[in-house]
Amino acid sequence: MATLVAALALPGAALAAPGAAVDKGPKPPDATTSSGPPADLDALFIGAHPDDEAFTLSALGQWGSEHDTRTGVITITRGEGGGNAVGPEEGPALGLIREREERDAVAKAGITDVYNLDEVDFYYTVSEPLTAQVWDHEETLAKTVRILRQTRPEVLLTMNPAPSPGQHGNHQEAARIAVEAYWAAGDPTRFPEQITKEGLKPFSPDRIFMNSSAGTGANGPDCAKKFAPTDASQTIYGVWSGAPSPDGRTWAAVARDAQREYASQGWAGFPDVSTDPAQLGCNYLTLIDSRTPLPQWGTDAAFTSHSPLDGSLVKLPGGLPLGSGMTVETDQYRVLPGAPFSVTVGASAPAATPLGVSTARLEVPAGWTVTGGGALGTIASAAQAATTFTVTPPAGATVGTRARVKAFVDTAAGVGYQDEPLLVSPPVTATQQLLPQVTQYQQWAQVAHAQEFAEIVRPVLTLASGGSRPVDVVVTNHSATTQSGTVTPTPPAGFTMSPGTAAYAALAPGAQTTVRFTAVNTDTSLKTSVEGGVAGDYLYSIAATSTTATGTTQQALELVPTSVVPQASTSPTVDGVVSAGEYAGPVLDLSRRWEGENCTSAADCSATAQVTWRDDTLFLAVTVKDDVRGTPLAATDCKRHWRTDSVEIAIDPRGTSENTSTTFKAAILPWTAEGGPCYLRDADAHQGDGPATAPGMRIASKVTEPYTGYVVETSIPMSLLPSAIDPAHMGLNVLPYDSDTQDKTGQTRIGWSVWGGVQGDPYRWGDVSLDGYVPPADRPTTPADPVIPTEALQSVDSPQSVEQAVRTNVALAGRPSSTPAEVGWVDKAKLRGDSVELRLRVKDSGTAHITIADRDGIVGEVVAPVARTASGLVVISVPLTRDLVGGARALVGWDDGAGGTFSSLASVK
Repeated sequence: MATLVAALALPGAALAAPGAAVDKGPKPPDATTSSGPPADLDALFIGAHPDDEAFTLSALGQWGSEHDTRTGVITITRGEGGGNAVGPEEGPALGLIREREERDAVAKAGITDVYNLDEVDFYYTVSEPLTAQVWDHEETLAKTVRILRQTRPEVLLTMNPAPSPGQHGNHQEAARIAVEAYWAAGDPTRFPEQITKEGLKPFSPDRIFMNSSAGTGANGPDCAKKFAPTDASQTIYGVWSGAPSPDGRTWAAVARDAQREYASQGWAGFPDVSTDPAQLGCNYLTLIDSRTPLPQWGTDAAFTSHSPLDGSLVKLPGGLPLGSGMTVETDQYRVLPGAPFSVTVGASAPAATPLGVSTARLEVPAGWTVTGGGALGTIASAAQAATTFTVTPPAGATVGTRARVKAFVDTAAGVGYQDEPLLVSPPVTATQQLLPQVTQYQQWAQVAHAQEFAEIVRPVLTLASGGSRPVDVVVTNHSATTQSGTVTPTPPAGFTMSPGTAAYAALAPGAQTTVRFTAVNTDTSLKTSVEGGVAGDYLYSIAATSTTATGTTQQALELVPTSVVPQASTSPTVDGVVSAGEYAGPVLDLSRRWEGENCTSAADCSATAQVTWRDDTLFLAVTVKDDVRGTPLAATDCKRHWRTDSVEIAIDPRGTSENTSTTFKAAILPWTAEGGPCYLRDADAHQGDGPATAPGMRIASKVTEPYTGYVVETSIPMSLLPSAIDPAHMGLNVLPYDSDTQDKTGQTRIGWSVWGGVQGDPYRWGDVSLDGYVPPADRPTTPADPVIPTEALQSVDSPQSVEQAVRTNVALAGRPSSTPAEVGWVDKAKLRGDSVELRLRVKDSGTAHITIADRDGIVGEVVAPVARTASGLVVISVPLTRDLVGGARALVGWDDGAGGTFSSLASVK
């Protein structure tokens, strides 16, 4: 016994109880383990980070209160790459905080189920391809599909899958995973091992929405009806946030309380919403797809708070029985004037309710014709039927318009409605070359059954002020006949494009060809960045003629500022003081706002920069005017620079980076709590502490007294950059961050070349030439592979996730549940002095991730490898960091080593 006591004094020591033969032991109890039938959901939101669901909570809470919907949230990461306004924690420790914030937030809307997938929030990026690579797209999709097959939600909600300007790449990827999972979960050929080995069943959700919309609306109870979509063929529902919640407040107020739970993100100080319901708007949801009847678009039924649920979770008056299916499919999204296309209408009956004699009919725009019978026959219980129509737009249909084909299914049990969006297309279109990420998105949209959303991102190209660039125009033949014609751009004022017209010939059906133009900015007085054109876009059109019609598409050019950087006669002294003659180049204006609040004056936030080079080193001096100093961070907390006053310097060595993983991005904090400045690298080829990731970079700062601003100065050895500089086209941006608070939150972001989210868009950074510079011959022009953070909190180490898994019987992180022959669980937990002794029952070897938690938080943690024992019993001792304070429990996340997990808990006696 003395040996046993000694062993138990060691953290994580595991001992086998005596026994001569393997003891199969009892089965895991349903009440205290994750065995048993999984939770059944009605709705599920799929996002990338904690807080992504925050501005949809008004609708989700309202549905739960009024229609008893049970909603869950899949959060792919725990947001470890975000800021932390409540402490110094980062990495997994910050992930634990953000998970708790999310659970507290969504609970205010009645949501208790949050499924974390344990992927890493590596840093802010606008690149979906980079995110898909880091997350392993197929693995994350498989985990999402597994949760859908387990929890079986009828309604899915997600984010915008498109690379819209400034759109987070993690958000794009989360939305694409959601859309793909919507289609894959019901397909037995996708991830078949979940069906054949894990015993799950295919499941097809009824419909999927994204929680963003394009259009204009108004506040008040009619916000759903008054919303005018930019694309008239889109179905966009509105759920009014001014409706009263059970506690008498509006749902907008409840949602605001929930949003304030995200204190680590600086949201605790969000202001109150209006107490006047007439001043409150809608949560808008854009329909991506539906397999069930919908409220008829354009009628009052489509403008209620429960319209997104109607026909799926809520019975439509006079509609088909719940559980009925209805689909409308066209053989093409682009339809041509005078060219017929097919429309197939399908209907299915619930398992226990026949639809009886059924017919389908279509409503099409005026002048369109419909042929084909609509008889569906008698649809028995659990049976389905379909019929196909031929629809022909008139030869004179206006190209470029968007339309709906409306379908009705008339049955003995009720009437069903569905519709399908269409684009009336010219035979031939010509489009300015797309950015690589936009091309990739359009390809994805085609295969993901989201063709109607493929072109929601306007084609944009940048060129330097006063510069020129080639512009390839892609000509596509959408018709069934060979086409010839011309392509003619009409450039915006202040630009020319040559040649004026280009011809294409003998373009086969479905084929593409490319014609090249040269764009020149002839008016150098035009404003650059977001100040130019329409929110930074100089709009223009390209017309393509064909044998029967002319198609016109809208494009945009964006101007970025440019500068010639001369070599300094002598290297500047990095001391925070800009002396006369140190920087011979032009002064860059950094005072354009790109995010946050407007500067109230130049004294509130404005800045200039000077740049030069000498030998193989870049030198920058940034002079910032500011009226209030932001939070002084500890030198050990020199990270996440957007929480306080700082200057970010972004360099794209070749001027061709698709995302920031092949760039150099450093930030300088002009002061710390200890007094001096510090620096770091963020969201680039190698993030982290400045001296460790950018050795040889020097910094200095000079802060005015009395305070009116500061100067930061730096030298950056060009050898630190991820590749050799192209002296003719180096990308550069300088971005001051202004904070006037002491709570680690920023207010305003200004800079040289600015658009929303520009810190992630290297193509929008300024264009700089280094006059006379020649990089070393041996310096590579191809960037090295980036160093990307990969550490993320795992759900087996999260007591919150383990406790939920026990309650919902859904395995952790979208992973499979351990098989009955592989499980391990806590059977008993007893307080033994300053430690807790756990008895585990184990069927096989694995790793026990143990947390002891009480009313005030975590009291002890141990990760213990466990070997299979003869008796199936193992004792583990967990030392405590303090005395227990009521309600103590032991939580065990079991990793079986073969990919599966199992969760259990026991009260500490």
